[in-house]
Amino acid sequence: MTDAPRLPDGYEFSADPARIDVDRTHRWLSTDAYWALDRPREQHERAVAKSLNFGVYEAASGAQVAYARVVTDEALFAWLCDVYVDRQARGKGIGTALVGAVREHLAPFGLRRVLLATEDAHGVYAQHGFEPLDRPDQWMVLWLDRSGRGARQGHDTFGHS
Repeated sequence: MTDAPRLPDGYEFSADPARIDVDRTHRWLSTDAYWALDRPREQHERAVAKSLNFGVYEAASGAQVAYARVVTDEALFAWLCDVYVDRQARGKGIGTALVGAVREHLAPFGLRRVLLATEDAHGVYAQHGFEPLDRPDQWMVLWLDRSGRGARQGHDTFGHS
């Protein structure tokens, strides 16, 4: 995809896992992301370790301002999750550009599908070709933990992921 939105001047995208600020991303998700509220630190660390991780950074300071994670077999399937933009950096198109950069990063894998779930950002994802499931009645979920950790009434822990 060559028409992906560009990051604003002064920001850079990276797929380098060494650049991920695990402290910051855990704080964002566990305190401010409806789908991950109260996510334990150890669980976040395991998720980061077993996923492809992406960040957007202020070019001058190197500070991370956005995060996304992808769970994939790198052959057929991927799940885009934990997409988050720091509250101070919102409204600049960073989230839209991040999703586009992730999509471009995944393109060479030749995946059949990339799934995600969102409560409130359908428009961001639609710009990159995401659409509602054609046959949601064919999809099922196996809940192994419905303890409520990271979930609110009426929302699952997958949320914006």
